[in-house]
Amino acid sequence: MRAIVFLLAVSLWGAEPFHKAELIFAPEKWHNHSSSIVELPDGNLWVVWFHGSGERTADDVLVQGARRVKGKWTAPFVVADTPGFPDTNCVTWIDNDQRLWLLWPVIMANQWETALMKYRISRDYMQADGPPKWEFADNILLIPQRMYERTKEVLEKDLNGPPVVAKWASKMIALSADKYASRMGWFSRTHPLQLPSGRILVPLYSDGYSFGLMAISDDKGITWKASEPIVGYGNIQPSVVRKNSGELVAYMRDNGPPPKRVHVSTSKDDGVTWTAATDSDIPNPGTSLEVVRLQDGRWVMVYNDLEKGRNSLAVALSNDEGATWKWKRNLDKGEGQYHYPSVIQAKDGSIHVTYSIFEKSGKAIKHAQFNTEWVMR
Repeated sequence: MRAIVFLLAVSLWGAEPFHKAELIFAPEKWHNHSSSIVELPDGNLWVVWFHGSGERTADDVLVQGARRVKGKWTAPFVVADTPGFPDTNCVTWIDNDQRLWLLWPVIMANQWETALMKYRISRDYMQADGPPKWEFADNILLIPQRMYERTKEVLEKDLNGPPVVAKWASKMIALSADKYASRMGWFSRTHPLQLPSGRILVPLYSDGYSFGLMAISDDKGITWKASEPIVGYGNIQPSVVRKNSGELVAYMRDNGPPPKRVHVSTSKDDGVTWTAATDSDIPNPGTSLEVVRLQDGRWVMVYNDLEKGRNSLAVALSNDEGATWKWKRNLDKGEGQYHYPSVIQAKDGSIHVTYSIFEKSGKAIKHAQFNTEWVMR
């Protein structure tokens, strides 16, 4: 009888709050950063991140991965390595055809502006250990639409503004006319989004411009075209979510001047054109965040809820498509850095997050699993 009463209470009032977390591997002196997670069709997890002695300036950087099989993480293994070049901000994703993707930039000349996007696709990825068997691989080469025109439209008004702002606006307008600069240096950070039409959007950004961009494919990843740039002052690493109306919202890291806030831009034409990036009221210290839509229509955001530092990582929940974020809870906090989250919702409704953890003991990737009731408690 007690069990029946408990089950009735759960069905009436929701599931019991829960949260659990563990390191995927022990902290290392090596640089382990920028993870990405997916749930596989059998319920196991697949995570990738980049690993090496540094970032873009270290040529030994490669992509590592691990699987969680029946609740236990495998030892890390190599997923992608371009000998002599750094392989960095990797992203993994499963599309509507149940194909597993790996997307990542190769840094050609040790500067973020020289990033070249690569990707691989697999249908044979259900192994218990080790990397998938890739069936297709290519580069994503892009010509941003109306790069110069859009940059000028947004920034021209600031040419007569404060000297620092005017100088930056002038520089970006001039740079946007440079064919090489506008075609190189776009790279990934957050999960792609597939629209009801089948269109695939891969959110990208450039540290050379501090703008966002979408790589767009309407043929399941065979060919690509670029959107217009998302122009603003330091808006990078977009994370895209779709409203019920079909409007897209991109939330972006703030690499610009104070106030340090999450930047926001919207698109009403399936990701081709975007409004100028504007500040929200959500704090951001200049670090990556991710927003995803849950099965029940609510949105979840994982981000550093500070204007300075990366020692506090929070999760927030919205039931009005981002108009407000009524519930928030700290996911990790301490004297280290807890940052660069990757977020998914599993088939069972629970939320999984992986993120970088930098502490005195070393650097590792942490995995957390929790439900919305835990956030709202």
